[in-house]
Amino acid sequence: MSLKKKSVLRDWVESIIVAFLLAMVIRAFVIQAFKIPSGSMRMTLLEGDLILVNKFIYGAKVPFTKLQLPAVRGPKRGDVVVFIYPEDRKKDFIKRLVGLPGETVEIKGGSIYINGKPAQEPIFNRIYYYNVGEFGAEGQKITVPKDSYFVLGDNSASSRDSRYWGFVPKENLLGEALIIYWPPLRVRLIK
Repeated sequence: MSLKKKSVLRDWVESIIVAFLLAMVIRAFVIQAFKIPSGSMRMTLLEGDLILVNKFIYGAKVPFTKLQLPAVRGPKRGDVVVFIYPEDRKKDFIKRLVGLPGETVEIKGGSIYINGKPAQEPIFNRIYYYNVGEFGAEGQKITVPKDSYFVLGDNSASSRDSRYWGFVPKENLLGEALIIYWPPLRVRLIK
């Protein structure tokens, strides 16, 4: 094999390795693609939607360590978040963040109440929330523990969420859902 052929082959191999490493860094720290498996977030997200999740906004985790990069900002009520499911760490879930650490959450008459007052964010006025599950019973006021969050699916009638299994620990947050990029007719920012 000539020196020139070795050089071209070596260039290709190096380019592929660099591209792979760059893709892994971007996936670990910046943005990751996910597929929506269920209808728990209908009509915001539909089954089969492909989305991109902003991983650096809440401070991306360094793989294989307990280290975390600094956050751009903390989670806010109304954010659509992707997180490690507290009951099965092999699964990732997506829900809307409702309750922040230290807040009291109540579902009353189909509406969300935070610290005794109706939630002000417009998204919560468009959804009827059902009183179901251990943490969502009628008249039950739930206080969100420190470093945890209360999350609900937008399709309240068909969502296994914090009403059933409780709270999402801060360290389980993976990022904020950013955009639907597939199918083409549904491309949009996620709100």
